[in-house]
Amino acid sequence: MASEPTKQSVLQSLRSWGEHSVPPTLLATLITAQHLQPFQPLPMIFPPVLLFSSYLNLGGYQTDAAGVTAAWSGLYALLAMRRKQGLKNKVTVRGVVRGASLGLCAVNVAGCGLAYVFGRREKEEASK
Repeated sequence: MASEPTKQSVLQSLRSWGEHSVPPTLLATLITAQHLQPFQPLPMIFPPVLLFSSYLNLGGYQTDAAGVTAAWSGLYALLAMRRKQGLKNKVTVRGVVRGASLGLCAVNVAGCGLAYVFGRREKEEASK
C-alpha cells in the first residue's frame, strides 16, 4: 500500500492559517499601503498592533497572538466597511488593495478565531 498524503479539512487549514505569523504582517502591509499616502491617523493604529501580534506569535504565544489578530482584523474590517465605494472605484489599484485587505480580514477573523478558541497554552498547562 502506498501511503497517501492526508488532506486537511477546511477547519484545520483555517486553524493552521491562524497559528502562523505571516497573516497579521501581510494585513499590516496592506493597511499601510492604503492609508499612508495621504496619512490617515485612525487606520494607521492597526499596523503596529498587528506587527506586535506577529512578534508574539514568533515568541511562542501562538494562541494569544491569534486572539489579538482576530480581534484587530475584525475591528479594521468594521472600520473599512463604513466607507461606501462605488463600482468605478473598485477596479482601481486602491480598490483592489482594499478588497484584498477586507478579504484577508475575513480569513483572519475565521482562522485566528479558530486558533484562539481551540488553542492550547502550553506554559499554563505545564504549571498545573
